[in-house]
Amino acid sequence: MARVNTAAQAVAKFTHEGGRAKTITPKQELYRSVMANMLWEDTFYEDGVAIADRIKALIPKVKPEDVAAIAKEARTNMKLRHVPLLLAREMARLPKYKGLVSNTLAEIIQRPDELAEFLAIYWKDKKQPLSAQVKKGLARAFTKFNEYSLAKYNQLDKAIKLRDVLFLSHAKPVDKKQEKLFNKLVEGTLQTPDTWEVALSGGADKKETFTRLIAEEKLGALALLRNLRNMEQAGVDQDVIREALNKIDVSRVLPFRFISAAKYAPKFEPELEKAMFRALEKADKLTGRTVLLIDVSGSMIGTSVSRKSEIDRLDAACGVAMLLREIAEDVEVYTFSNQVTLMPPRHGFALAEAIKRVAHGGTYLGQAVDFINKTFIGKSTYDRLIVITDEQAHDTVPAPKGLGYMVNVAPYHNGVGYGKWIHIDGWSEAIVSYITEFEELTEE
Repeated sequence: MARVNTAAQAVAKFTHEGGRAKTITPKQELYRSVMANMLWEDTFYEDGVAIADRIKALIPKVKPEDVAAIAKEARTNMKLRHVPLLLAREMARLPKYKGLVSNTLAEIIQRPDELAEFLAIYWKDKKQPLSAQVKKGLARAFTKFNEYSLAKYNQLDKAIKLRDVLFLSHAKPVDKKQEKLFNKLVEGTLQTPDTWEVALSGGADKKETFTRLIAEEKLGALALLRNLRNMEQAGVDQDVIREALNKIDVSRVLPFRFISAAKYAPKFEPELEKAMFRALEKADKLTGRTVLLIDVSGSMIGTSVSRKSEIDRLDAACGVAMLLREIAEDVEVYTFSNQVTLMPPRHGFALAEAIKRVAHGGTYLGQAVDFINKTFIGKSTYDRLIVITDEQAHDTVPAPKGLGYMVNVAPYHNGVGYGKWIHIDGWSEAIVSYITEFEELTEE
C-alpha cells in the first residue's frame, strides 16, 4: 500500500551546465529572470518565449508591491523597456495586483512609443477592453510628453498609434497648451521633429545633416553612438564628432553601448572611453582589495543580448568590468572557463580586449572561486570578490571569503549565486552604486 503521510522531498535544481543550483524564493527568481532580460529574445540556453512564460508564472507568487518595485527598478535603474511593460500587463490580470497598475505604468513608461507597445503586449493573446487602472496609468503617462517627443515616436506605420492610446485612455490635458497638443496629435498636425531619421528619409545630405544636428545639439546620445560609422563614412569632420562625444549625456546609456560603438568606429575609442567613465566621476572608490572574476565560457559568447544588437553577454560583462576596474583602489582581474587566468593591469577597452583573448570552454565557476580563495589567504586576502557570469556552472560553487558579489548577466531559470553570495542581476552601471551603497550600510 502506498504511503500518503510522508515528508515532502525537496527537488534538486541544476544549471544548464549540470551544476547544483541554489533553491531561491519566487521573488528572487522573478528578479533574476527580469533584470537581465531583453523580452522575447532567445539566449544561449533558453528561448525568449520560455523566459517570458516563466516571468508570467512567477508574478502571482510574489507580493504585488514587490512586482511593482521590480518593474520600476528594471525600467529606471537597468534601463530595460519591454519586460517592465510585461510585468504591468500581468499585474492587470490579477485582482490583488490591479490597484498598483496605474502608478506602475505611469512610472515605467518613459518614452511615448512605450504607450503603444504596452497595448501591443496587452492584446498579444487577444484584443479586449482596457481595465480602469490601465486607462488611468496610460492617461497619466501621456501627460509627460511634449510635442517633440510625441512627434518623434508617432509611428504611423504601426498597428497601434499614439492617437489610439489617447482615445482609449481618455487622457486629460493638464492645461490649455497640452490640450492644443493633444488636438494636433489627433488631427495629425504635430510639427515634424528635426531628427536625423526624418532628414535623411527626405533626401538630405548625410554630412550636412549630422554636422548641423551636432552643432544644434539635437543628436541624442544613442543616436550619436549608433551613427559613428555613418558619420565617419559621410565625411563629417572628426573633430566635430569628438567634441560631440566629449559632451555626450551618459545618464541613460548602458556600458555595452560604448563597446558596440567602438567596434565600428575604433578611432574614437579614447572619447568613448572617457564618456563611459564620466558617470563614475563622483562615485566613491571601492577601498581595500577587489578581485574581479569574469566568465569567458562558451555560453557567454556569440548570443546577442537582443535581436537588433551585435553585443553578446561577454561584451556586457566587459562593460561592467571596465567600470568596476576604475572605482577599485586595489584590483586584480581574472577570467575563468576551464581554468583561471590573471589579466594584465589594463584599463578601458584594453582590458576588454585582454579578456576576450582568453580561450573559452566550460563553466567551472566552483573551481575558479576555490582557486581565488586559496590564492588570497592570510593577510593578503581580498576585501571583496566580484564575479560576472551567467551562473551556468558545471560544478558546486563554494562560499566567498568575506564579501562576495555574484553579478548575473543572463535571465536563466536556475543559478548558483545565492546563499552567502550577494546576488546582483543585470549589467548596468547601477551595479557600481549598489556595491558602494551596500558596503556603506554594512559599515554603519
